[in-house]
Amino acid sequence: MNKIEPRTLPGFLELLPKEQIMFNEMKEKIQKSYEKFGFLPIDTPIIEMSEILLAKAGGETEKQIYAFQKGDNNLALRFDLTVPLAKYVAEYYNDLSFPFRRYQIGKVYRGERPQKGRFREFYQCDIDIIGDGELSILNDAEIPSIIYNTIKEIGFDDFTICINNRKLLNGLFKELNQEENSVEIMRIIDKLEKIGQDSVVEILEDMNVPKDTVNKILEFIQIDGSTEEKLRKLEEMNIQNEVFVQGLQELKDVVKYAKIFGVPDENFKVDLTIARGLDYYTGTVYETFLNEYRSIGSVCSGGRYENLAEYYTDKKLPGVGVSIGLSRLFYKLNELQAIKMEQKSISKVLVVPMVEDMSKPIEVATMLRKNNIPTEIYIEDKKIKTKFKYADKLQIPYVIVIGEDEIANDVVSFKNMVTGEQQTLKIEDVIKMLGQA
Repeated sequence: MNKIEPRTLPGFLELLPKEQIMFNEMKEKIQKSYEKFGFLPIDTPIIEMSEILLAKAGGETEKQIYAFQKGDNNLALRFDLTVPLAKYVAEYYNDLSFPFRRYQIGKVYRGERPQKGRFREFYQCDIDIIGDGELSILNDAEIPSIIYNTIKEIGFDDFTICINNRKLLNGLFKELNQEENSVEIMRIIDKLEKIGQDSVVEILEDMNVPKDTVNKILEFIQIDGSTEEKLRKLEEMNIQNEVFVQGLQELKDVVKYAKIFGVPDENFKVDLTIARGLDYYTGTVYETFLNEYRSIGSVCSGGRYENLAEYYTDKKLPGVGVSIGLSRLFYKLNELQAIKMEQKSISKVLVVPMVEDMSKPIEVATMLRKNNIPTEIYIEDKKIKTKFKYADKLQIPYVIVIGEDEIANDVVSFKNMVTGEQQTLKIEDVIKMLGQA
């Protein structure tokens, strides 16, 4: 029989167990952080009707969607968690309490050209706060505290949450008679760090944006100083159109209350270059950078949108949210050796039987598990050296050996694999000791 070469499709991430343990830990920490702030879990189907997912899609997004036909149904794999959320809120509107605070952690699919750290299948970890008709700006101010808590939980202290407000940019473009080009200009500005100022200038001039207007846009996004100094300089620009004034007030409120929500000054700043390329953001926008690993790009991004479910309902449902691309973040941190895969096994104890009758070893393993101590039992008939080597290779911290003498005396031989210390103990004492460890 011809053997088929085992291989994984490009753009799909598979991990070895020690990596998967770390990945799962990060995912669990993110989930617990979201739940700490009262977000409710939801899950939506990976496969949806194409008309649902494509309601707003266009351009590059539509090209990247995995679409297929099954019978008479045109189906597609979800490409993010926001569109399914919009459908979900519209469908279950009467069953939800608003503001609706939801989190979802799940896989999404995009038919992109696979690159290092960019996948066709990847985990997103999203939170959103959805209002019914209106949503206070204080929700925008709470989001940085959730980002702060979450990034701290997954093990990083040196990071910066960058915030801006798209209304400032829209107001500026209105002042400069560039409203028609506003979405495209914001997409270009959002690439400033990636492509550099000269490229931004060149692209804007190719769009026939006047040179003095380009200079004013660059002057605006390069306003420097502390957060308070930037806010003061924005006021001193004396731009009076309503959109700019509203955006500036919202940004002031977010800064003020983010501090009260407990975000330290060193972990957030106003960054006027942050625009977020997606055109559905209408107000506050966020990007988060690990300062020691800036090359990774933003690890938690999002913003405010005024009408989440406009394609599915007439109800106005404003919202604000952020997302962590967990697969990409994990891959990049692993590549940079910023995280250590120290845990090779889930088990805390390996039970090693040295008798033919497995009744007592199985009984001991069952008692440990009933006391929430992760335990495995080495059932295969191998030499004791092989059994200890197995525990050592997987870095299982404790081994319990059970032979005829141990059974006769109703004890176990308990070995600490780290220190090499070995004791003869009652199983109840082992359970008590490990329960406190």
